Amino acid sequence: MRSRRREGTKRNGAQTAGTPVRAERSPAYAEQSCERATVSVVGAKCGDAQGERNRPADAEPGRERASVSAVRAKRGHTRKAGKRSARGARRNAGRPGPVRRRSVRRKLPRGKAVRRLPRPIAARPPEAGAGRLAVIITARNEAATIGGVIREAQALRPDELIVVLNGCTDGSLAVVRAIPGVTILHYPEPLGHDVGRAAGAAVADADILLFLDGDLAIPAGRLKPFLDAVRSGADVALNGLDRYLGPFSRWDDVTRLKVFLNRVLGRPDLGAASMTAVPHALSRRAVERIGTAALAVPPKAQALALSSGLHVRIGGSVDVISRNRLREANTGKANPVSRMIVGDHIEALRAVMDKAGPRLGAPDASRRRDTAKGESLCDTG
Repeated sequence: MRSRRREGTKRNGAQTAGTPVRAERSPAYAEQSCERATVSVVGAKCGDAQGERNRPADAEPGRERASVSAVRAKRGHTRKAGKRSARGARRNAGRPGPVRRRSVRRKLPRGKAVRRLPRPIAARPPEAGAGRLAVIITARNEAATIGGVIREAQALRPDELIVVLNGCTDGSLAVVRAIPGVTILHYPEPLGHDVGRAAGAAVADADILLFLDGDLAIPAGRLKPFLDAVRSGADVALNGLDRYLGPFSRWDDVTRLKVFLNRVLGRPDLGAASMTAVPHALSRRAVERIGTAALAVPPKAQALALSSGLHVRIGGSVDVISRNRLREANTGKANPVSRMIVGDHIEALRAVMDKAGPRLGAPDASRRRDTAKGESLCDTG
């Protein structure tokens, strides 16, 4: 079983959140027009100063309504509509009444489309997670795939692109160095599983952290839902894998432990979703509350997130099971990687028990444990 080097994953210094991006309407939209005009005629009450000022001296009350009917008939309205308007004008002629407003739409030339202004987009509050993005990629001897993973990550236009290389002997470092705009954390010795995520998170300064592995290139369009989930208020956006698992009888021990952990923590809706699997995304609030060191043991970090009241949900669904790269350490029953992940879940339960008690808040009913210790006063003779 590979050892996990957890030292050195704590971040030094204070963490500074990025400045949220405010959504504003482009100035180009302000220069567009709908190319639609409205002709309004207002019949003023008798004696109204505004009406007397706008009406010619020899005009009679009610003539404005008749002129509206004439305009509508001239613009191509049906004869029936014109007769109805004329009858209404004759009936109301000379009769003062309430102010009415009618509109006539100007007929547009053929071939011209009406272009309407879009509604302004409300700025997202900072607490919703709209801000700078950091993509953290961990890799060990992934020279054949790391370039494709970085290209898909760059399509998301992150503010920080951090690649953590540990124990690489196959030229992965040279591949990453040839790609501009990448922050490289290079460790000559292997760090062990998931420690690279903690190291990358410790140096990231963004509001949203997206975690990927260097052996699997995922299209940017499949990654975007995880970012959208955090931007809409989630603190932890997990990868939903239930649709790829098959029947329960085919589940391995690791899958069953993932489901068990979510159930005992009151979130059966998460199924087998786990921070052990990529991709997943975290908010800055989640990183600060959990701590970067806890990310070295993903089930423990997830348990702390659920028990501390963070908003955890499934952000997207990407099949990383059938595409998982097979290695000697993760192949076969009870392989070293699966045994390590089983231990991770035991550690996760212990961390929550230290906070919520040995029964995680589950009731003990009316069980009298003092009697089981032999302290009963019952007469046995």
